[in-house]
Amino acid sequence: MGAAHSHEDLEICESDEEEYEEYEEGREQQEEDEFVDSRDDTFASSSSSRLRPKPPSSSLDDVESKLRALKLKYPSSTQPQPPPSTQSSIKLFRYINGNTPKAKWVTAEKSTSYSFVKTSQGDDDDDEDEDDQEADSEKEWWVLKVGRSKIRRKVSDEMQLKSYRDQRRVDFVARGVWALRFATLEDFASFASTYNSCLFENNHGVEMNEASKAKIFGKDFIGWANPEAADDSMWEDADDILLQSPVRDTQDLTEAFEEATSEGIHSLALGALDNSFLVGSNGIQVFKNMREGIQGKGVCVNFEGSYGGVHSEPRKALLMRAETNMLLMSPMSQNRGVHQLDIETGKVISEWKFEKDGVDISMSDITNDGKGAQLDPSASTFLGLDNNRLCRWDMRDRYGMVQDLASANAPVLSWQQGHQFSRGTNFQCFATTGDGSIVVGSLDGKIRLYSSNTMRQAKTAFPGLGAPVTHVDATYDGKWIVGTTDTYLIVICTLFTDKAGKTKTGFEGRMGNKIAAPRLLKLRPLDAHLAGSNNKFRNAQFSWVTEDGKQERHVVATVGKFSVIWNFQQVKNGSHECYHEQEGLKKCYCYKIVLRNESIVDSRFMNDNFAVSGSPEAPLVIATPMKVSSFSLSSKR
Repeated sequence: MGAAHSHEDLEICESDEEEYEEYEEGREQQEEDEFVDSRDDTFASSSSSRLRPKPPSSSLDDVESKLRALKLKYPSSTQPQPPPSTQSSIKLFRYINGNTPKAKWVTAEKSTSYSFVKTSQGDDDDDEDEDDQEADSEKEWWVLKVGRSKIRRKVSDEMQLKSYRDQRRVDFVARGVWALRFATLEDFASFASTYNSCLFENNHGVEMNEASKAKIFGKDFIGWANPEAADDSMWEDADDILLQSPVRDTQDLTEAFEEATSEGIHSLALGALDNSFLVGSNGIQVFKNMREGIQGKGVCVNFEGSYGGVHSEPRKALLMRAETNMLLMSPMSQNRGVHQLDIETGKVISEWKFEKDGVDISMSDITNDGKGAQLDPSASTFLGLDNNRLCRWDMRDRYGMVQDLASANAPVLSWQQGHQFSRGTNFQCFATTGDGSIVVGSLDGKIRLYSSNTMRQAKTAFPGLGAPVTHVDATYDGKWIVGTTDTYLIVICTLFTDKAGKTKTGFEGRMGNKIAAPRLLKLRPLDAHLAGSNNKFRNAQFSWVTEDGKQERHVVATVGKFSVIWNFQQVKNGSHECYHEQEGLKKCYCYKIVLRNESIVDSRFMNDNFAVSGSPEAPLVIATPMKVSSFSLSSKR
């Protein structure tokens, strides 16, 4: 189902520049409305209420460069500024016609140059709000400018820059997909080195040097900043496991079911037993779990007739008690707590409030105590997360009294365990392992690991790479973590060897300084562009295992209309072709894409118990607001 460009890189061929000019002329009127050339004059209000032309951004860059040289505006820096390129043999290409049969690379400039400029001016290629630009008016960042073309792009992960050392080429996104090809490896290496320095400074706010790396990552995680020096022995141990389970590079995705759903589907609650559920604005649709996927049963639980008047669009639905009950989390605007729904009767049997020491508190997310906890018929606790809180809630009445559902006051959940941090944690998301250990992602990009016994202090805290973590997941055995950011996924190995020579996970103890560098899962620039500038990675998850001794085989994430699937065994394989001749953190670009006709709500693998013989994985379920589809994954032989 994946598009061809998702599997192999398209070769750049030399073409006449006139072909590109014809393409540009055809788009000129549309570009005129959407694109402001950095050389054009723009207008802004002055203090005298007169409209005056604003100097071209290129002129402003020249002025700032002169001020730097005179040391009148900026403090001196020990790090030399990245120099503009002087090579005249750099070629610029553009990929045109998108994902159509006419798509191809054409020459935009046969001879061009580039420069990295530090500026506080708005990025012409970014669709930022004016308010955001005004808020950052005092902040400076590095911008990449290329030749005569309309390329002026803030150096950031959103560029999705991908290097091809063997072709002396880099591809990137800047209102289109572009490629620079260099005459020599030295020119290529110079560009890559300068780009990485600028990216580091834009992400972390400090110049890239050994001192700043040590300050940001800490001495135990210096391998994250210098991956060549990291201890990757744990990844290599994973490679040994691969020898027992050969990886097949080619796998087919076959669509088994597709069904229309009620309007407004916004979340997917997969069950490991008989049923799964789609939660929408008006109610919950019930689907039967099958070996080929999920199929509608024609049953819908309507919110309106239920006790408590559940508001439309609950923030989250959580299965529990052997999947006979579901917790529905109230929308953030209401912050009323959770409703407990009895699935068999279709009735809300309880409404709970979040409260501690007599004070109502908010929760931004809830999850089960462990990966298999929803299968426990007697479970009465679940985990809660807020900006500075991590806790466990108990639904059992502390006085042993049966609730009076006719009472106007909702019962209060008992704060069983947890910690309210004073400041600075900025928790965003969390997940659990099979034994109940907890992984938490934060706004600053940090990922913290907590044991199942205490939530007061993290056993391990991985540093951020410069982007907020919006979603996290862990394998059942806790050996691997996947974190979601807007532009890439980060995969972390939690294994380490303690002083006694015993192999443990970072949930069990402090990992010390023998920590493996993470690996990144990224989209190729073309796929990132086709996904849309406003579409971001969401909800990356491993395939679903709820038993000891089984290993997750895939990672799936959504971005816009794409469901993107990585073979997890390939990601762990250090000799995988993606990693050849890469510098810095290893990045995997080998994936499959499933394209839908509308934005995807969620895509997840069913429980491993539903994997059929001859298939490497259980079916993949993809939900959109109007449809739900099931795909089976089979290996080619």
